[in-house]
This record gives sequence, structure tokens and C-alpha cells, in this order.
Amino acid sequence: MSTRRLSLADQLLSQADKALRTLAPGSTPQHRPSPADAAETKELSESERRHAAGLMRVNHAGEVCAQALYQGQALTAKLPRVRREMESAAAEEVDHLAWCEERLDHLGSHTSLLNPLWYGMSFGVGAVAGLISDKVSLGFVAATEEQVCKHLESHLATLPPQDSKSRAVVQAMLEDEARHATTALKSGGLPFPKPVKGLMSLVSKAMTKTSYRL
Repeated sequence: MSTRRLSLADQLLSQADKALRTLAPGSTPQHRPSPADAAETKELSESERRHAAGLMRVNHAGEVCAQALYQGQALTAKLPRVRREMESAAAEEVDHLAWCEERLDHLGSHTSLLNPLWYGMSFGVGAVAGLISDKVSLGFVAATEEQVCKHLESHLATLPPQDSKSRAVVQAMLEDEARHATTALKSGGLPFPKPVKGLMSLVSKAMTKTSYRL
């Protein structure tokens, strides 16, 4: 049975709906239970709570970027197989969004005020990558996920040791992101050279510093 191809207008409306669901607090469903649910609750000092909240805010902002990146790439991907892979990865990332938002709420904090900016920028980059070629698009996913994994590993090293709930969430996210990077390369992604990865790292650090506070 053939699947009807959506018109450009329909696709844009669908993307607008996904953007609103990504950015609106409390509208992100989770398909898997949060890893924090099974972790032991321990008391945090005020400074530890603020630090943990800052890191989880960065992680949430990173997932907003991932959603936008995947949706932009899916919109312009040339091969249906690549489009499906982008949409599947975006669906898995939805859990990360929900987990981070829930953890931020429990820490008495909020998501980044700059999320709409991050979403718009990432969507544009993803759409352009998809327009260039599917190989570049998949390569960009792999390089981006590599950067995300480095951030998550650093967060595991700096999160308060007794914040077992945040640590459980970050560990589960790290495993998913590493798998996404590997899958993108195996699917034909073009490995990016070190200078390009270095530039991506600088942009990522700027986003991290601002999202930690805002």
C-alpha cells in the first residue's frame, strides 16, 4: 500500500507543530520511563542543586537542538530511508527531552530561555545539511552526537556524586547518543574532518555556557 507524499505546506505545518511541542513546557510525552525513577533520592545542598540544574538545563537545550536538527534534516533528506532514520532518531530523543524537563522541575528550576533560538538555528543547519546531500546530513548527525557524548561525559564527572537521579538520566542519554552516532556513520554518513569538528565544538561550548545560566 503506497503512502501519500505530504505537500510542502503540509510538511511545514507538521514541522511547526513539532517545534511547538518541543518548546512548550509540559507538552513532551515520554515513551520510556525516566531512569531517575529507579534512582535513590538523596538530599542536595543549595549550591549542588543549582549546579545540577544548570547541567540538566544544558542537556535539555542540547535535546532541543537535536530535535530541530533531525526535523530539519528529515524535511530535506533525499532518500526515504534517510528521512525515516532521522524521524526515528528524533522520536527517541523525545524521551531525553521529557526526562531532562522532569528532572529540572524536581530540582526547582526551568528550561533555557534561549531554547527558541537554539531550535531555529539547529533546524536551519539541519535543513541545509539535508539539501547538500544525505551523506553530509548523516555525517553531521554523527559529528553532533560525538560532541553531545563529550558533554554528557563531562557532566557525569562534575554532577554531585549524591545526585543519583540526574546521573541516571545522563548515563541513559549517553548510551542512546553514542548509538545514534554509530548508526549514522554505518548508514553512510560522511566522517567530518577535525577542523570542522573543532568549529562545532566552539559553537557547542558557547551554547553550553549560556544555557547553564539562562
